[in-house]
Amino acid sequence: MGAIEDVYADLDTDVSLEEFREAVEEKVEQMGGLADEETAAMLIAHELDEEGGEVESIADIEPGMEEVKFVAKVVGVGDVRTFERDDEDRDDGRVLNVEVADETGSIRITFWDKQADAGEEELEVGDVLRIAGRPKEGYNGVEVNVNDAEPDDETDIDVQVQDTYRVEDLSLGLSDVNLRGKVLDTDSIRTFDRDDGSEGKVANLKLGDSTGRIRVTLWDERTEAVERLNPGVSVEVVDGYVREREGSLELHVGNRGAVEEIDEDIEYVPDTADIENLEIGDEVDIGGVVRETQEKRTFDRDDGSEGQVRNIRVQDDTGDLRVALWGEKADEDIAPGDKIQIADLEIQDGWQDDIEGSAGWQATVTVLGEADPSGASDAGSGGNESGGSGGTGLDAFGGEGGDEGDGAADVTETASNGGARATGGQKATGEQVEFTGTVVQAGNPIILDDGEETVSVESNADVTLGEKVTARGELRDGTLDADDVF
Repeated sequence: MGAIEDVYADLDTDVSLEEFREAVEEKVEQMGGLADEETAAMLIAHELDEEGGEVESIADIEPGMEEVKFVAKVVGVGDVRTFERDDEDRDDGRVLNVEVADETGSIRITFWDKQADAGEEELEVGDVLRIAGRPKEGYNGVEVNVNDAEPDDETDIDVQVQDTYRVEDLSLGLSDVNLRGKVLDTDSIRTFDRDDGSEGKVANLKLGDSTGRIRVTLWDERTEAVERLNPGVSVEVVDGYVREREGSLELHVGNRGAVEEIDEDIEYVPDTADIENLEIGDEVDIGGVVRETQEKRTFDRDDGSEGQVRNIRVQDDTGDLRVALWGEKADEDIAPGDKIQIADLEIQDGWQDDIEGSAGWQATVTVLGEADPSGASDAGSGGNESGGSGGTGLDAFGGEGGDEGDGAADVTETASNGGARATGGQKATGEQVEFTGTVVQAGNPIILDDGEETVSVESNADVTLGEKVTARGELRDGTLDADDVF
């Protein structure tokens, strides 16, 4: 075996030995005798290594790799878009994005200029291509700039080409996605300034189908959908594209896409957890009947902005849970007796070593209708002798059936909501209550303040200004007659 054959034997390449030998001979000639066959063979081998080789699957492709080669099936073909080049003397550029997939995932491949024109004319969904290109980190994740793509009629790629997707079918990088679902929740339209000085708009809604749910992000003109669509209606998303945010997939809809209401009942049945089994740190879906609601309260965040929160109590067959609705969710039209589902609810440490739920921006709150009227008469009473939920002062301290401490409105907001704390509720005269606050007046009476309420406490307890204490006792004529201060 000669020097050329020795070098070739160590290569992992699709190039034949004959092609390799010809390349070596050309290299020797190019270098004018400065390199012998062995040296030239090593140079050619190095060039082939740099060109990269065939990857086994799309899942193996990473940004920063040299040119990769792989086989995949076309699952979506976009439209050719034109753009202005930095060099004014050159014609406008053209780009075509194509989604391809294999059994391990999907990826976007990008054709430029003449290749883009040819791809638009010749490529069809279902075609299998042998692709060579350079991976890079794109706007929607990893994508491949195509150097060469040829049809491969001999290879079978077991990927289902879909006209309509379900939530569970979505994967990062997919585009031209059509999906039907039920609207679970909508947010308001928000504006932002782009780098070019123009104003953009963005809004969100959540959709669910029989396989799951997904957050949908609407851009610019498509944001108007959140103003005309109500939770519970069925819609179809047309020409969406999938991105990732904080580890979760999102479906985005730009000006090419649309969200339209359809006359079809889309089934959505969340997998809800039993309230009695919830633990601190869980992120779960729950469902049940609203048994108590309280008034919305506002507060100042540490950054000076104003926040709002509303507490409700939800009961299922296994127990009940106090839930804090933050931000816009505090404005939800929720009343005692409503059947409700809350998705992506964070379970946190609550008042008096109890647990509570926090429904922040990521949560979905869906009112399903009214519960059986026979059970609605006591919904929201919470054992509240003053008659009605959502009172002020110490009302929320105390619970259903009169159990001390249950139903407290003391809710701690998560760090993402600004670290604020809100309390409230005035119990009826003669009830046993418990109140925690900072001493703003020592002596008898002691005056406690928790940032929301100021309470007069009849007690001879030895306290100091600025000390945080809890008073427990009977509330009479607006004054807490304390049996214990600790």
